[in-house]
Amino acid sequence: MLSLTIVVLVTTAAGFIVWANDKRHAKYGMGLPAGVAVAVAALSWIIFMAAGFGYQPGLTWIPWVLPTALGTAAAIAAVAYLGRTRARYDTMRLTAALKL
Repeated sequence: MLSLTIVVLVTTAAGFIVWANDKRHAKYGMGLPAGVAVAVAALSWIIFMAAGFGYQPGLTWIPWVLPTALGTAAAIAAVAYLGRTRARYDTMRLTAALKL
């Protein structure tokens, strides 16, 4: 269970770092990338542990490293998608409001 705690803490930090480095981070909430990262990391950790990759010689790195990498990648993908989509949507709404 300690490995899940560490994975969650590391991916939370990675999610906040992803948010801070995004130039469009004002378009969505601060906790969104961290939440996405933690959800993906925790789910993948559960899957890897259920598949039997935990606590075996030579495989102990899988439940530690892969969920962290997957969570960080998911946060980056969510930020890239939502930043673009929200910026386009906000521009459309602003244009529509200014036309009135």
